[in-house]
Amino acid sequence: MLFYAFLAGCISILPAVIIELTWQKQGFTQVGDNYYLLFYAFVVVAFSEEISKYIFLRRIMKKTYVDEPYDGILYSVMVSMGFAFIENIFYVFEHGFGVGILRAFTAIPAHATFAAVMGYFLGKAKFNGNFIGNTLLGIIGAVLLHGFYDYFLFINNIPLIQLGALLSLIVGIVLTRSAIRIHNENSPFRII
Repeated sequence: MLFYAFLAGCISILPAVIIELTWQKQGFTQVGDNYYLLFYAFVVVAFSEEISKYIFLRRIMKKTYVDEPYDGILYSVMVSMGFAFIENIFYVFEHGFGVGILRAFTAIPAHATFAAVMGYFLGKAKFNGNFIGNTLLGIIGAVLLHGFYDYFLFINNIPLIQLGALLSLIVGIVLTRSAIRIHNENSPFRII
């Protein structure tokens, strides 16, 4: 099932690529304009990528083998890893092997962190109620983290990228620990 989630993530890149390429072909490229970069980072890239992952993850979350809140994080991260895997291949073909190595230590862990946030709230949505509220929190949280990551990258602000990476990592760890605690309280099979 984890491999299925990874494959779903590999496919989930298609809608995001279509949206991003369509945007670029329209000629909306005012690089240097801060408002444009904000819109591009948060809406064109972050929203399209996170909503693409969500569409595929939502189908997985309906399956019977997703039987506890922690599974939201588990399957969300697997979908995200499939997405990041294919995205990294595209970057290697376009910019070379060195970029792929760099992204292995930056963008791929970032995608996992965004996924942990989305998965935490989707797990809560399925098992703890408030489906719409928790789903929106998951999507918005992932989009915000992703958008800030991309925006700081676009403006080439390394200190803010590092700070954003640290903060999103902390948020991901806190939410994952919370999910593990909930899991351990409600399941005979403990996660360390």
